[in-house]
Amino acid sequence: MKPVKVGICGLGTVGGGTFNVLKRNAAEIARRAGRDIEVAQIALRSQNPQCDITGTPITSDVFELVDNPEIDIVIELIGGYTLARELVLRAIDNGKHVVTANKALIAVHGNEIFARAREKGVIVAFEAAVAGGIPVIKAIREGLAANHINWLAGIINGTGNFILSEMREKGRAFADVLAEAQALGYAEADPTFDVEGIDAAHKLTILASIAFGIPLQFDKAYTEGITKLTTADVGYAEALGYRIKHLGVARRTAAGIELRVHPTLIPADRLIANVNGVMNAVMVNGDAAGSTLYYGAGAGMEPTASSVIADLVDVVRALTTDPTNRVPHLAFQPDLLSDHPILPIAACESAYYLRIQAKDRPGVLAQVASILSQRGINIESIMQKEVEEHDGLVPMILVTHRVVEARIDEALAALEALDDVVGKVMRIRVEQLN
Repeated sequence: MKPVKVGICGLGTVGGGTFNVLKRNAAEIARRAGRDIEVAQIALRSQNPQCDITGTPITSDVFELVDNPEIDIVIELIGGYTLARELVLRAIDNGKHVVTANKALIAVHGNEIFARAREKGVIVAFEAAVAGGIPVIKAIREGLAANHINWLAGIINGTGNFILSEMREKGRAFADVLAEAQALGYAEADPTFDVEGIDAAHKLTILASIAFGIPLQFDKAYTEGITKLTTADVGYAEALGYRIKHLGVARRTAAGIELRVHPTLIPADRLIANVNGVMNAVMVNGDAAGSTLYYGAGAGMEPTASSVIADLVDVVRALTTDPTNRVPHLAFQPDLLSDHPILPIAACESAYYLRIQAKDRPGVLAQVASILSQRGINIESIMQKEVEEHDGLVPMILVTHRVVEARIDEALAALEALDDVVGKVMRIRVEQLN
């Protein structure tokens, strides 16, 4: 049987890893796929010194590769929205299957791409778009296919997790750790996508669609970054028995789907709370399997290449399969996707950590308790610290029971209006992940 010919668009970190692993493990991959896989062409802007591509045809024009009639499968690893969307749609129109690691592309344009792929009878595979080397998409889409998924929660951005791990373990300030993450190559020169939760929201959007059978709706995901977190909050959380993680949470409720990324207190004895450094983890709760945890490298040259090639093997196996009988892109048959709405953050329910900076006067705690009580917000625990020497204020830390966020919004407005409360109240959501 003749080899399957693939074209790689982009020979950066992931593209280079994909080429190297395909070359190094060619025989093993062929045994799994049932056919040899040959890299027939590479589109690149600059050479990758970690790859020996001698003898492989190269081009600087991705569309030359996409239009190459010899290529069966296009591997898109250039990233971004615009050019990537154009080349993927053109590959589909040319009848070629596509493998991509581009989470932004799938989260924002996936509905259009999958509809076009279905029309043309080709596959678009995207395991590497979420959590690097962790095969979490396959786990949810296929391994947990029997389950009604209740919720999932993930540490799905290694940069943010590295920063929070350093802040907790070494008491370092956010800005200091961010600078180190940039020096180590974990964070970009512009770290906005990582520290503000946008990267994680792209990935969460994809996971939620596969878990709940809903269209991709990145524009409705709530995102909140970690830039306002202080070492004091990290320390107070630890004293209360929690760890702070930048968590993506998707939960099915009767009213709709919660889709949110934000700093979150998690009980310190949960496995996911002990995922540190640049590692990723996703916890999925299904009605039949219960809670399962997927842990591993969320980025990197060969971990991500592992997921790219796993998709490639799946596509090769399915080349002769009737297109109507393939595993659907978003796990559920396209005409059976649900219109269950995405909830606004004000309608989501959580417990909350609140840090209030108060003047050292009698009766402040009673005023705080009264404001919360009037809005049906119960206090689970409270911790009052000594007066801080530099400003004469008393940090008051509370953890509430679960409540709809709109009530917390009302309470915070009332608390911040008190004469004895100084500045904004720090709010961090709390998830038990039982």
